Amino acid sequence: MGKRIKVKNYPGIYSRESENKNFKGKPDICYDICYKNKEKLIWEKVGWSSEGYSVKMAVMVRAERVRSIRHGEELPQDKKKLPYFKDAAKKYLEWAQINKTRGGRDEANRYKNHLKTFDNSRIDEITSFHLEKLKKELLTDKKLSPQTTKHVLVVFREIFNKSLDWWSVELPSPLRRVKLPNTRNTYRLRFYTKEEINILLEALMPYKQVHDMSLLSLRTGLRHKEMAGIKGSDIDWNNGLISVIGKNQETDHVYMTPDIRDILRKYNTPPGEYVFKSRSGEKIKEVSDTFAKIVKKLGFNEGITERRQILTFHSLRHTFASWLALQGEQLKTIQEMMRHRDINMTMKYAHLIPSHKKKAAERLLD
Repeated sequence: MGKRIKVKNYPGIYSRESENKNFKGKPDICYDICYKNKEKLIWEKVGWSSEGYSVKMAVMVRAERVRSIRHGEELPQDKKKLPYFKDAAKKYLEWAQINKTRGGRDEANRYKNHLKTFDNSRIDEITSFHLEKLKKELLTDKKLSPQTTKHVLVVFREIFNKSLDWWSVELPSPLRRVKLPNTRNTYRLRFYTKEEINILLEALMPYKQVHDMSLLSLRTGLRHKEMAGIKGSDIDWNNGLISVIGKNQETDHVYMTPDIRDILRKYNTPPGEYVFKSRSGEKIKEVSDTFAKIVKKLGFNEGITERRQILTFHSLRHTFASWLALQGEQLKTIQEMMRHRDINMTMKYAHLIPSHKKKAAERLLD
């Protein structure tokens, strides 16, 4: 590390060049500040250029320290040390296993995949600047959806708030100054037409299990994970029902249409075994690559770049609901069949219903 050099025209601001770290083709620069407290000279590291820090930010930090001293407030180094983020996250995930749906697995994955970058920072060291940077990385670099990005930030907020309760500290959340991504209009808009479904199912015929799971989703609106969890004991042949563990870890029931009943009978699955299995005979974890390859081969998404317009396996569930709306079903009925807890989730299909009713009314004039 190079020696500190005073930044001209900025009292108490110093910079030093890294000897082994570059940023934008030049040695990375670290900014330090110094100030006096009770005649004691205090040096404090502000941060690196590669982390987004600048002379201007160093000036702002120093001004805040001087203001705190003038008003007799505690300086950051004098305050009670809060836990490292990794310790707060560990305690939170233990709590989530008992108190969150799916045993906190969603929260654990969001922490593991996106929030561990904060592990070695103390809770009070994480600022809105760091969260804005994370939000940009998730949306731009990792290309996550606004909804997923919002979920990640909400997990951060819950870890932060819980840690304040557990360590008995009052501190404003850095997330209060971060605008959460706009999740409106992020739902899938496009669904399969009946012609596309006929072509797709025919192309999937050589791949029996992929074909059958596709048709099952189309007829029931089941998610892939829900279908993967169906065992022989979950099928009620007498009443034509399938029991599934839904997204919120609650048991739901869906009706079997005659063609689905015929398909599932051919599997002849014992009570304790999964109906649909991987090649090794275990529970399926992901959608088969075959489905995406067939959709690509058929050219359904050719020339389409907007995420909401791209047809995927999950679009089968979206198609199930859209077709119900087009045939004039009540929103409440669609909500129940889609197993939405919130009617607002179902409202995205409302625009399909009026047009259908309008056409029905116009047919009275024929």
